Amino acid sequence: MFLCFVFIILLFHYFLGDALQEKHHLHFKFTALSKANTLPEFSAEAVADSRRIFHYNNKEKSWVRESLTEDDSEAPVKPPESRDWFMHQLKTLSNCADSECSELHVLQRITGCELEKLPDGPVNLTVFDEYGLDGEDFIAFNSDALQWIDKNPKAKETKMKWDRQTERNQLLQHYLQTCMNWISTFNNNRKTPPDVRVFAVKAPGDQHKLLLSCLATGFYPRDIEMYIRLYRIKIKDQTLSGIRPNADGSFQLRSSVEIDRNHKEFYDCFVIHSSLTEPASVEWESQWALKAVLITVSILVLVVICYCIYQRKRLNGEL
Repeated sequence: MFLCFVFIILLFHYFLGDALQEKHHLHFKFTALSKANTLPEFSAEAVADSRRIFHYNNKEKSWVRESLTEDDSEAPVKPPESRDWFMHQLKTLSNCADSECSELHVLQRITGCELEKLPDGPVNLTVFDEYGLDGEDFIAFNSDALQWIDKNPKAKETKMKWDRQTERNQLLQHYLQTCMNWISTFNNNRKTPPDVRVFAVKAPGDQHKLLLSCLATGFYPRDIEMYIRLYRIKIKDQTLSGIRPNADGSFQLRSSVEIDRNHKEFYDCFVIHSSLTEPASVEWESQWALKAVLITVSILVLVVICYCIYQRKRLNGEL
C-alpha cells in the first residue's frame, strides 16, 4: 500500500514537472526560390514563441516590425545577410547561370536561439544556423568553433569557402550571442498568470446536454496544462482549441466537454502554468449549486420573517 502511494506521488511530480517546463525560441526563417522563366522569390520572417514579430518586405527591401510589445522591442533585428546575398547563394549552390535556372531550386535557412527552463532550476540555451537546399539538409554553423559543418556531400566545397570568411563568421557569432542574451533576459522578466473562467452553454444538437468549457487567457509564456475534472479526476475525451495568440502577445486556450444537462456533480478547471506558484482550480457554479444557494437563502429569509412576527406578537401580548 505504501509503495503504491509513493508511486502515485512520484507520478504526480513527473507530470507536474513536465508541465512546468518552459520552452522559448526566437527563429529567423528564410526561403529563396528560383525557376526558369519566373522572377526569383524571397521571403523571410522572425518568429518568437510562435508569434511573428518581423517580416521582410520585398517591395521596400527592408524588415518590418509587427506584433511587438514594449517588452520585445529590443529583439535582434536580423542576421547579417541580405536578400541579394541569398539570391546569389541560391544561384551558386544550384549551379544556375545568371540568365536562367532550368529547374526549380529552393534554399532555406533557419537561425536563432532557444531557451529551455527545467522545473528543478537548470536553464539550457542553444543557438543554431542551418541551411537546406532543395529539401535536403545542407550545412550548419558551429558558433563555438567558428566553423561550418557539412551535412551533405554537396556542401564540402561550400564549407571550405565559408570557413575562410572569418569576418562574416564573427558577425554571425555576435548575432547568435545577442539572440541568446535577449531571449534569456526577456523570458526571465515576463510572466503573466492566466485568467481562468468556467461556463456552460446548450450543446448543439442535443437538448439533454450542456457544453462545459474552461477558458484560460492572457497568460505568458506559452506552455500551459489545463483540463476539466469531475470530482478532481481528469475527464477523458476533452476537446482542446489549441494554444492561440492574443493581440497583446499573450496566449489563450479553451477546453470543452459535453455533460448531462441535469447533472448534480462537481466540476472544476485545473490549470498548471509557470507564472503560478501552485496549480489553480476554478470550480463551476452549476445550476444545481445556484439552486441550493437560492433555497438556503430563502429558508434563512423565511426564518427571519417568522422570528420577527413571533417577537412582535409576544411584545403585543398576543402570545
